[in-house]
Amino acid sequence: MKILVIPDVHLKAWMFEAAERLLREGIADRAVCMMDIADDWDHQFDLDLYRSAYDAAIRFAKTFSDTLWTYGNHDISYVYEEPESGYSGMAASLVRQKLKELRQALPDESQLAFAHRVDKVLFVHGGLTERFAEDYVPWAADLDTVVSAINGMSSTELWQDTSPLWHRPQYSYMRTYALGGVIQVVGHTPVTKIERVGNVISCDVFSTFRNGRPIGTQEFLLIDTETGEFCGVK
Repeated sequence: MKILVIPDVHLKAWMFEAAERLLREGIADRAVCMMDIADDWDHQFDLDLYRSAYDAAIRFAKTFSDTLWTYGNHDISYVYEEPESGYSGMAASLVRQKLKELRQALPDESQLAFAHRVDKVLFVHGGLTERFAEDYVPWAADLDTVVSAINGMSSTELWQDTSPLWHRPQYSYMRTYALGGVIQVVGHTPVTKIERVGNVISCDVFSTFRNGRPIGTQEFLLIDTETGEFCGVK
């Protein structure tokens, strides 16, 4: 299956419009969104920007109803009421309401989760380490069991640096979970280009510096979940 990955959004509603154009061109079978729809540099008071970004996501969810949504730390921080960098106290109730609307727009609420598996690919916002799986998941050798366990976790397990929500494999020596040849697709950490290191493909290439200058190439990841072949699409 070919999947178009929408990486970390950070209030850029136009990303959903661009992804829609690509899907209508038939380049992928479905989409996965790595979320972090909320928050961006110095926009904590721009409620219209928060509203437009989530409304764009909700429209996309209704149009492409089989899309999978992977919670980002910037989204779930409003659910957990755990402020972090970029958190907007003014937008908190709005974000929680919009996340509820997004969930209700889905045919199956399980489409909005912390981790998704499609064939040999694991989609998770930050990255899953071997150690985290062994510490928190019984029978961690089974990927479906791991995914199910992660999706049932609370802030106790997930609101920490080593969790799949926060881990940054790009800057860590911890072994990533790779049993069975699984490939991880992650966002969370801005990178200059889509690249694979080990079994991890990093795709957060739409994030910007504080002045608005793009950090990465602003391409969407297109991945074949059976072969693992991937490329970037403008």
